[in-house]
Amino acid sequence: MSNFLNKLRLIVKDKSLRNKILFVLAALIVFRILAVIPIPGIDVGRLQEFFQNNQFFGLINLFSGGGLDSLSIVMLGVGPYITASIIMQLLTMTSDKLKQMYQEEGEAGKKKFAQYSRLLTVPLALIQSFAFLSLLQNQGVIVGLSPFDMLINIVVITAGSVLLMWIGELMSEFGIGNGVSLLIFAGIVAGLPSTVNQLLFTFTPDQIPLYLGFAVAAILITLGVVVVTEAERPIPITYAKRVRGNRVYGGISTYLPLRVNQAGVIPIIFALSLLLFPQMIFNFLSKVDNSIVQRVSEFIFNFINNPWLFATFYFILVFLFTYFYTAVTFDPNTISKNLQKSGAFIPGVRPGTSTAEYISKVLTRLTLVGAIFLGIIAVVPLVMRAVTGIQSLAIGGTGLLIAVSVVLDLLKKIEAQVSMREY
Repeated sequence: MSNFLNKLRLIVKDKSLRNKILFVLAALIVFRILAVIPIPGIDVGRLQEFFQNNQFFGLINLFSGGGLDSLSIVMLGVGPYITASIIMQLLTMTSDKLKQMYQEEGEAGKKKFAQYSRLLTVPLALIQSFAFLSLLQNQGVIVGLSPFDMLINIVVITAGSVLLMWIGELMSEFGIGNGVSLLIFAGIVAGLPSTVNQLLFTFTPDQIPLYLGFAVAAILITLGVVVVTEAERPIPITYAKRVRGNRVYGGISTYLPLRVNQAGVIPIIFALSLLLFPQMIFNFLSKVDNSIVQRVSEFIFNFINNPWLFATFYFILVFLFTYFYTAVTFDPNTISKNLQKSGAFIPGVRPGTSTAEYISKVLTRLTLVGAIFLGIIAVVPLVMRAVTGIQSLAIGGTGLLIAVSVVLDLLKKIEAQVSMREY
């Protein structure tokens, strides 16, 4: 407790760290203000009814940062930017030039890669805003929009999404933590009061065992996320002795930490984004005038929206994206080259290709554990929802997973800043 109070005192006294935290808080306040400014022509009663009966749009609202349920000017949130990032990451698997830019050109390459993601965000935001407005107009949630009003709303919503992307990047640059993750976290936290009110409103005494079960599950999920996120496998590293002049360098031993979950919460975000996109398309097509298109779209939408099928696809995608994102962000060949250049080696393993193969083998086994864990944690709330029928569980479970991961990442970065201050 005294150690915690000492670190808290250091945070308050350190002007640089204090300003970073205040900047993040100010940015989150601006985001929440933008999230309550609605676009014109909304039927509030139909909007609330629509979101209460639609699990699919509830999940989309989660990733918009909570701006969709009020149809605010930032209703898309950071969704288009996340989608653009996914597309760019996928393209690295097919384009050697993009892969080299992202993995081998250092900070300059990553900045150029991020710029491409930003540029791709704009057309994606235009498409998504048009699709959402058309769908909600067909549902009767938005009424009285002329073609000109529709165009103005599309431009406003796209501008809001780009503005939010910029705010997120400012938070990453001038604040502390990952700005996009913090915006999603803020949307999750902002939705907690309404979720609690809904659960309390529908509460009956015979549901006490059920609610206790949910509380235990939430605690176990939180504990599991913390344990797996913090778990790592150390690979011993030894630096060879080198003589320069009259001095001897190297000869020390350290270790290379490989995390069980290298990808963090990104596979969850990627998998949900990929699952929700076809649902949005077929939901939109089911409202068109053509009867054949309607029947086919409704059949496909109901098929992929089946709880058990959705949970199965969700698990598979989370599993695959964990391996994919780990492969994109962590390159054993680059690590092996860097170790060889610095005169370091793994005891019992030859430098070069053998070292890369050894690290890759260990990483593949570790990622298997992390991928299975993430997949199970992601689908457990969906299974609980299918069994109990309580709509908010899937959103709450996914939100809990993201929130815990974001908080852990933020605490680590604050701890690192405090440690630098102490040194």
